[in-house]
Amino acid sequence: MRGFIWLIIFFMTSCTYLRPKQNSMSNLTQNEWVEQLAAHPQAVVLDVRTEEEFESGYIPNAQNIDLRMGPGFIEAIESLEKEKPYFVYCRSGARSAQACQLMSQLGFTTTYNLMGGILEWEGEVIE
Repeated sequence: MRGFIWLIIFFMTSCTYLRPKQNSMSNLTQNEWVEQLAAHPQAVVLDVRTEEEFESGYIPNAQNIDLRMGPGFIEAIESLEKEKPYFVYCRSGARSAQACQLMSQLGFTTTYNLMGGILEWEGEVIE
């Protein structure tokens, strides 16, 4: 009986180590975004707005992948390195929050959502 109890305890504790790695998605203010981006030189800035929105102005070094492409968005982000930190933004912060959630489900380990999106961005914008 004692061996059986130890077997159950071993099984239960080993299952906690088999859980998939959870995404650490954070909503960041502009100041936090700038600080975190500077701390992660290998980071990717991802703009999930439409191509037309992107062309009207974007944060420097941003890569544009439109969330509204649906399956095309999933296909495009699946080609990205999942271990890198991703700084994601959109117009107001809603689509980028959705993108971060989706990226989490697809196994991306670290995503940062810009609260307020580019509408509240006071930093440099490439036009």
